[in-house]
Parts: sequence; C-alpha cells; structure tokens
Amino acid sequence: MMLKDSGVAFTSFTYSKFNPVYWTKVARGYLLKPNVLPSDAIDDIFENGNKYGFECSTAMVIIFYKAVLDSIRVVDFNYLFGGMLVWIWNYDPDLAIITLEGSEFIPGDVVYFINPDYEKPIWRGENAVYLGNGLYYGHGIGIGTAEEMINALNTLRKKGSMTSAYMLQQHSRLNFKYLSRFSNR
Repeated sequence: MMLKDSGVAFTSFTYSKFNPVYWTKVARGYLLKPNVLPSDAIDDIFENGNKYGFECSTAMVIIFYKAVLDSIRVVDFNYLFGGMLVWIWNYDPDLAIITLEGSEFIPGDVVYFINPDYEKPIWRGENAVYLGNGLYYGHGIGIGTAEEMINALNTLRKKGSMTSAYMLQQHSRLNFKYLSRFSNR
C-alpha cells in the first residue's frame, strides 16, 4: 500500500506535520496553500512521506483523495479540491464520501474498529481500509485481519479492561456514481 510504504508517521494533531511547502497548519487541520495545485499536494504525501505525520482518520481521507486523483482528470481534481482542508474527517464535499450500514465491504471501503476502553485518546479506535481477502490497512496498526486489528487495539486498553474492541457494522466509501462524471477513462 502506497501510504504505508511512504514513510508517513502516525501521531496526534499536537505532534502532526505536513510539508510546509504545500500546507499551512490552522486550528482545524492543514490548509492547502493558495498557490499550490491540490494534485501536487496529495502526490507529495505519497512521495515525501517523511515530511508528514497524522492519525488514522486523516490517513483515510488522504487515501480517498489519492484514489480520486488517480481516477479522474487532473484538471478536474484541481478544480474540485482547491482550498482543501485536511484533518480527521474534514474533507471537501466534492470528495463525496458516503457511509452505509452493514458489513458487505468492497476493496477500498473504510471501516472503523472501536476501542471502548482506550488508555490514550489516539487509540480510541482505528480507521482501516478494506484491502480484500479479509485484510485491512490501518494507519497506526498496519495490515492485518479484523481479528488482528481487534487484538492490537485490545493491547491498548486501560489496565484491567475486559471490554474488547470491535468493528462497527458500517463502512464509508466514495460515491462512485457522482465521481464517475469526471472519469479519465
């Protein structure tokens, strides 16, 4: 997975970083600089990951942006996503993320493993991309099965907790029908 291999660090907002050539840190996240093309800024995250550090929900939004960038015309991407603000689940409405109930996932869907008795707030849960074949990628935990994600979160609970982490029965995905009008294929 490109983000996993990019060198991006896992950290909280307090210790987060984005390449200052492309982004400005503001109270609610990282704002794209006005003289920067959104496509260049998203590509930079994957090419210069060592200049970035963020938590799992930001990683999921960035993965969605990258998926769209790789699927539509670059000129349309830059038009749609100028003024981008990224942090947690902040994203442009044109990214068109929808959340559905249930557990019938397709590769690329994002799921959430909740950790009810977390010790540190950054481990209250793990957003993860379903990769197919029963595997998930969570920025912070890595690649594993649902059971492995849950087991990893269970090691990050309050001491003495008996409440296991679990996967929510919902998933988020891009609204492909909306985005297909910009397809580069």
